[in-house]
Amino acid sequence: MADLPKQWYVLQTLTGQEQKAQRQIVAQVRAAGLCDYFAIPPEPAPKEVLNDFDVVVPTEKVVEIKDGKKRTITRRICPGYVIVRMALYSDDAHKHINQELWELILNIPGVTGFAGCKRGTAQKPRPITDAEAQNLLRRVAAEEVQKPRLKVNFQVGETVRVNEGPFMNFNGTIENIDPDSGRLQISVSIFGRIAPVTLEYWQVERITEHPEGV
Repeated sequence: MADLPKQWYVLQTLTGQEQKAQRQIVAQVRAAGLCDYFAIPPEPAPKEVLNDFDVVVPTEKVVEIKDGKKRTITRRICPGYVIVRMALYSDDAHKHINQELWELILNIPGVTGFAGCKRGTAQKPRPITDAEAQNLLRRVAAEEVQKPRLKVNFQVGETVRVNEGPFMNFNGTIENIDPDSGRLQISVSIFGRIAPVTLEYWQVERITEHPEGV
């Protein structure tokens, strides 16, 4: 069974339960003795990374500024989806589904079905191509080696108030945003003259509604 052809499938989950579904897939596949149909080792290991078992929740790390404080959070790239590589069919024509595997996946807590396959119908799930899967996996791998990305809630042209530093309590208009450095440039009126000031994101706060309501 180790040579069973495995392909990538997209599972739909309840939003917010992607990691829970991921953990349950690995645990239940092990309990059912179906590891050969996946890339899941039969025995758990300390500090194992479930994404390494081709049961992937695509995420990225971002730096969020909240209440003037910076914190790093993990954000899902594709909310409501888990991609899984498995041998769902016993033939290359995709006519004969492994029923035991099919029922196990559909009964995983948090899993609502296969993407593009309406539950309760005769539709059969179709795999995505290796190229599609690898494009997503490359993005996940790149996020793991890069420094966390800053989550930007500001826009050019927005009015903000400075809450830290020598220009504290001054209002200014955002002229430029640099996500890589975590800085923005604002124009501030000082003694009747407009002067450019460069600040960290956490040194300002919004005082006008975001144009997109964010």
